[in-house]
Amino acid sequence: MFSFFMNAFVVILSNNNNNNNKQYRAIRSCFTPPAPYVEGEGGATGGQSSTLKRFAPEVSTSSAASPVQTPRQVMALRTLGKEETLAMRSRLIGQSCRLFYSDDPVKIVRARGQYLYDENNQRYLDCISNVHHVGHCHPSITKAAAAQMDLLNTNTRFLHDNIVVYAERLAAALPEKLGVFYFVNSGSEANDLALRLAQQYTQHKDVIVLDHAYHGHLMSLIDISPYKFRKLAGQKDWVHVAPLPDTYRGKYREDHPNPGQAYADTVKDLIGEVHMKGRKICAFFAESLPSVGGQIVLPRGYSAKVAEYVRSAGGVFVADEVQTGFGRVGSHFWGFQLQGEDFCPDIVTLGKPMGNGHPLACVATTAEIAGAFTANSVEYFNTFGGNPVSCAIGLAVLDVIEEEDLRGNATRVGAHLKVLLTELQTRHEIIGDVRGVGLFLGIELVTDREKRTPATQTAALVAKRLKEEDCICISTDGPWESVLKFKPPMCFSMEDAELVVQCIDRILTDIKAKDLKLEKEDV
Repeated sequence: MFSFFMNAFVVILSNNNNNNNKQYRAIRSCFTPPAPYVEGEGGATGGQSSTLKRFAPEVSTSSAASPVQTPRQVMALRTLGKEETLAMRSRLIGQSCRLFYSDDPVKIVRARGQYLYDENNQRYLDCISNVHHVGHCHPSITKAAAAQMDLLNTNTRFLHDNIVVYAERLAAALPEKLGVFYFVNSGSEANDLALRLAQQYTQHKDVIVLDHAYHGHLMSLIDISPYKFRKLAGQKDWVHVAPLPDTYRGKYREDHPNPGQAYADTVKDLIGEVHMKGRKICAFFAESLPSVGGQIVLPRGYSAKVAEYVRSAGGVFVADEVQTGFGRVGSHFWGFQLQGEDFCPDIVTLGKPMGNGHPLACVATTAEIAGAFTANSVEYFNTFGGNPVSCAIGLAVLDVIEEEDLRGNATRVGAHLKVLLTELQTRHEIIGDVRGVGLFLGIELVTDREKRTPATQTAALVAKRLKEEDCICISTDGPWESVLKFKPPMCFSMEDAELVVQCIDRILTDIKAKDLKLEKEDV
């Protein structure tokens, strides 16, 4: 089915046949940059911030601009009303596949940079989409995708340059020992394969994970994701949960002299407990910056000590960079590098931002671990992983990151946003903590700063009002959904940061002024 759609898209994009030129131009127009914004016209409706101007589209009234289309093209380009889309989704899509703002979803029909546009051409500022790393519909990415798709996209068992050129570029960005790559299509696939690699190499099964962790939706990954398995079948006997190294809420907090060592020692103790049961450690699995856990920055020194303990027990250290890789932290290309130059994982998984929205992911590991995987005599084959189009897109993403200095932008804008949020904290008692690095930030709302009681309902209300009043999309996370998280496209600007903080300030001020008691049922 996937190949059918890719081939169909090739046919649509191809303009080699003069008879299809008009149809090609009509479809291509859907991807052209939005028309200029019109100052002073409309603005956001319903009391919304006037900072976000209503998009003014250019509409052609010429009947000659509408080419004759085949029934298939008419179906592909059919536009549904929002209510019709919702009704069809309710009927056709599994109800466990939930939408943002499920009470009143935003129907997005196009996007550009850090902005989303709904069916009424209303612009929304996107603080959510870390997947669209270099910006929605970046012209360099779409150009690379279309060009390669027009030339070749084939089974990855055929020899092709793109996969090796891309692997070489990734190798140059990683520590030297991480020089062997396996390309897949999603972060879940990457983490599943990392688990297989670790078990094959160590010949052990048991895995240590962090509390509240999430590593993917496959059964193997639900088993090592406390965020998921606690809601389902429960914890397997081969999975062991270490405390989340959270210096705001955890056992060892910001006033501890060495929280990195203290939290690492909890892993050491856990390894001892595993050994007492006659079991052996395969791997320690952790996000370089836990996201579902609440935008946590691991205390410095933690990962190096954990790796030391895990390797001494015969296991390997797996760094999940699916959320945080490719320069999001600004100062470094990878989140694990925040732990110091001397630290290097044994396996790294990459995903979400890698293809800027295109399904592309990867596992990077050592020659020794890859050799053990090869030695099992079972071929590893992934039909689409590392195909020519995916690798062309991956290469284009790396180019844009470098050419547009997006790491530098993440550093500058992220630091500015963090300062603004910290200043906001001094004016609003409900902001208990501001944390993060680069464009990976979170603010935790609490009803009581001393007790650090999660303000779950207020966090949800702030996110809701930002969407309804200011056309700003933001989401909540953390064990109690009390953290407003920022993971925007890397082209997020200083002005965007200032707008978001200004709007949060207004909403929190209004909530306080009206003395809204939302937290009666909070944890």
